[in-house]
Amino acid sequence: MTLEEKQAQLMGFWVDQGDEVVAPMSGGKKSSTRYEEAVADGIGHLTRVYGTRPVDPLERARWLWAEQRRLQQETRLGIPALVHEECLTGLAAWQAATFPTPLAWGASFDADLVEEMGRAIGSSMRALGIHQGLAPVLDVIRDPRWGRVDECIAEDPLVVGVIGTAYVRGLQSEGVHATLKHFVGYSASQAGRNHAPVHLGRREIEDVLLPPFEMAIREGGARSVMNSYTDIDGVPVAADPYYLDEVLRGRWGFEGVVVSDYFAVDFLRTMHRIAADRGEAAALAISAGIDVELPSPDAYTTLAGQVRAGALDARVLDRAVARVLSQKEKLGLLDADFSREPTAVDLDPPAHRAIARRLAEESVVLLSNDGILPLDPSARQRIAVIGPNADSAEALMGCYSFVNHVLVHHPGTEPGIALPTVLQSIREEFPHADIVHSPGCAVESADRSALPAAVAEAEAADVAVVVVGDRAGLFGRGTVGEGNDVESLDLPGIQRDLVEAVIATGTPVVLVVMTGRPYVLDWALPALRGDGAGGGAVTGLGAVNSRAHAAADRAAGAVPAAAALQTFFPGEEGGPAVAALLSGRATPSGRLPVSLPRSAGAQPFSYLRPVLGGRTDVTSADPTPVRPFGYGLSYTTFSHEELTAADVVGVGADLRVTVRVRNTGSRTGTDVVQLYAHDEVASVTRPLAQLIGFQRVTLDAGTSQVVRFEVPAARLSFTGVDGVRRVEPGRIRLWVGGSCDHEETTAMAEIVDGAALNR
Repeated sequence: MTLEEKQAQLMGFWVDQGDEVVAPMSGGKKSSTRYEEAVADGIGHLTRVYGTRPVDPLERARWLWAEQRRLQQETRLGIPALVHEECLTGLAAWQAATFPTPLAWGASFDADLVEEMGRAIGSSMRALGIHQGLAPVLDVIRDPRWGRVDECIAEDPLVVGVIGTAYVRGLQSEGVHATLKHFVGYSASQAGRNHAPVHLGRREIEDVLLPPFEMAIREGGARSVMNSYTDIDGVPVAADPYYLDEVLRGRWGFEGVVVSDYFAVDFLRTMHRIAADRGEAAALAISAGIDVELPSPDAYTTLAGQVRAGALDARVLDRAVARVLSQKEKLGLLDADFSREPTAVDLDPPAHRAIARRLAEESVVLLSNDGILPLDPSARQRIAVIGPNADSAEALMGCYSFVNHVLVHHPGTEPGIALPTVLQSIREEFPHADIVHSPGCAVESADRSALPAAVAEAEAADVAVVVVGDRAGLFGRGTVGEGNDVESLDLPGIQRDLVEAVIATGTPVVLVVMTGRPYVLDWALPALRGDGAGGGAVTGLGAVNSRAHAAADRAAGAVPAAAALQTFFPGEEGGPAVAALLSGRATPSGRLPVSLPRSAGAQPFSYLRPVLGGRTDVTSADPTPVRPFGYGLSYTTFSHEELTAADVVGVGADLRVTVRVRNTGSRTGTDVVQLYAHDEVASVTRPLAQLIGFQRVTLDAGTSQVVRFEVPAARLSFTGVDGVRRVEPGRIRLWVGGSCDHEETTAMAEIVDGAALNR
């Protein structure tokens, strides 16, 4: 290969890139290189062929097949291009199914269903000649003010790792390579601001942020990784060989390809300012371990010249080219025959919609319920459906859905898929009810002119369903999503005023919160009782927030909603899923994958906190969340008892735990059984609670089941004072309960024979 041919394999080209902002600063980063010139010596990637503008999938597939044939026949080496697309909530293309956002995956705690979704997404991508998907996001949530929280799975690294690895397996089972992002540290940026610096110690990175990536590589076999935009302690990740080479390849044995996040290489020059020009930026990135520059030719156009001038070692260039060609070989691209174009394609078949519906139903979290839910679908009643998200299809989908990511630039273009809203779905679910609708306000607007009409509809109704929340978008287009970071965690606009005005009518209110991040909702929820942290009658164990409790809240001056549902952008079937949960045709089983915050001022906060990370007598500030990680109610009740564990466990053994789960209510339901641990005395401070296992268990009323966990002792590892990650000998307290803070049934175990894990 000539130097120019090698260089060409390390770049992508964004064929359809226009002036629309669908990536950071993309409006000012359009490549000056003509496509014909860029591919004269071949090309590594074609960027977002389907996902940049609304194109007919079949027509674009025919163009792509023809272009691949041209690359085979008219370039000297005849190497086809690798095609990549966004696929965070489904393939981001016109007419393709849109699934729930990743935060909803976490709320479902259902790895098997997420793997099934990954297979469905992969099948659509493979049919269109797409080889690589830019998902999943494995950033562990550290601060809900960050706009990209809706792209993340959870604030717990085990949940992120297990669910994310399941997605990788599903996608790659269809012959499409998954891309883990954003490696690493992105979600821990200063004050929750996009691209802001990260100030973390090595221990937190090792023990919290890296494990999901390690799991997806070691257990999921992920074939691609994308760098984080941020810098850690002053070193941009895109130029840091410690993470991109020493950890990723040296320690974990990763053999795949590292691609740059869009424009990240040139950002070393323009944003981080550690490179004087594009050539220096390119040399820093490729030397650190970034093999491919995306989305279009930019800094890496200097590589051939640098090698020729002796400024860059040719072996560095060859190393990256070998990885790219190996990936293309594994994908079958080097031997591909593009003579048979697709003749038909359905990107939103019934099977995909069924998966979307199941995942949406499983991900909704019941935060409170005084007994009003489920509503009787056979009753002749008047239901007022109120709120800016009640009749909005856009409100169902996250930032990287095609509708909110791309179609916003093409007003008037239909989404190409059915998107029944919550209002439409309630009309179908409650055929005997008189359904009236009033938006009350817009998501972001301060305009109060529509409030009186909404209040009037509520006053005349038997029950009011108030649907509020976010509108996902990018860089100021919306309230959450990439670049939409916030300083407040209050509901956007005057939505709280709307909810409180409707509650004040005395009509029972069912609050449906449809968001991409958790918001401060203490004013709408009854106070937790019992142990104050998830125990008693208002825990994730059951549905009964007794009316006596509601009366006590009112007497204390708080007027909560009669019931509240939290849903994280539930996708194309989110409307029917919410309606089914309201009617009781489906039973809530979602659990909070992220703590429900008390205030923005208490952030950043994580349930993975040591003693001094929570409420103490030495500070007047209280970061205790309104609802803890793992919390969620049902329409039935569950008890957990008879927790057993081996008294002594070796460091290389599995911790075998059993617990009896009993459905103590009156209807079938699904419990998320959560196993937590705490290292009572350790050489460094440890979290008061750490999730080490979880299982979804469905039980009929009155039945029980013994649930078994086999937890590798390595799951209890942490980085010691010497910087070495190990399992440390000591006593471990174990418990199962309705949330991280609820120790319903407990046991003890002793870990013996510590050993280093990351030497």
